[in-house]
Amino acid sequence: MGVKKYGGEQVTSGAIIIRQRGTRIKPGNNVGLGRDFTIYAKVEGKVQFEWASKGRRQVSVYPAVPQTEAVALAG
Repeated sequence: MGVKKYGGEQVTSGAIIIRQRGTRIKPGNNVGLGRDFTIYAKVEGKVQFEWASKGRRQVSVYPAVPQTEAVALAG
């Protein structure tokens, strides 16, 4: 039970982020909710905890920008 991957950590697709009973923390972008309320990553990226509606917390995974795209965006 509890948080398995913290904010800012890199995760792979399918990695368990949170094990919980009930939806104390809601699923956000690019994460799935298992039958036992486990939150897992759907894509490879960085974990971020955010505030959701009504003062609830949610967790999302945002894909990392590949190095070649980062250089192109920088100019």
